[in-house]
Amino acid sequence: MRSAVIFTMVVGLIATVALPAYAAFRPEAETKTLQQAAAADAQSLVVASDATVAQLDRSSYSATTAEEIDKKKAAEAAAERARQVAAAARTTSTSTSTNSANSTNSTPIDLSMTAPGSGEVRWPIQGFTKGRGLWDSGYHQGVDLLASCGTPLFAAAAGVVRVSQESFGGYGVAVTIDHVINGQRVNTLYGHMTYGSRQVQSGQTVEAGQLIGVVGSTGSSTACHLHFEVHINNAVVDPWAWLEQNAG
Repeated sequence: MRSAVIFTMVVGLIATVALPAYAAFRPEAETKTLQQAAAADAQSLVVASDATVAQLDRSSYSATTAEEIDKKKAAEAAAERARQVAAAARTTSTSTSTNSANSTNSTPIDLSMTAPGSGEVRWPIQGFTKGRGLWDSGYHQGVDLLASCGTPLFAAAAGVVRVSQESFGGYGVAVTIDHVINGQRVNTLYGHMTYGSRQVQSGQTVEAGQLIGVVGSTGSSTACHLHFEVHINNAVVDPWAWLEQNAG
């Protein structure tokens, strides 16, 4: 009897260790796939009979390329620099030349002003000294009007901005404007402006005497001045003679 009891206990112990824990149990139902389980409890959507279909309008959104984003960031940076230059200029007195004898007077710069006069053509700068002119010192297509950096520059006439760039070849920071004056196609150029000072953009319409930037010494320049050019029907003309005859 004793041996039988011991034998029974040993067999039971072996069975307990050898069999997996789940071997003694059977699932009540067969295993289901995810699709089978979802089919029995699928969600549904009920749409009311008065629901309407809305069409998307492409004009309500736009796609922006990486190039457009870079251009926008550059424009914003330039505008911020212009604001900083304007703020500094409003609080700084600038010594400017008033005649060919180089006499100077210190006057604060007001960037909200426009060029004086009421004529169709205006002087693009005030308080300057005339430097080299057309064809002086070699291939020179304009006139240099010497003034302190930060001196305001104005559109010589009403027109449309063709070029407004921080780097325009040897002109450095420059603006060019297309005009129609007395039936003639006139283009004026304003070179060597201060970085970040441009107040106009390409394609913008400007009025005569409108502020477009400030004097600088960028590009092929060794001193603060405005390099001013005038082209009539694509031909170079003497800008100094043109201003003296027309500006008022």
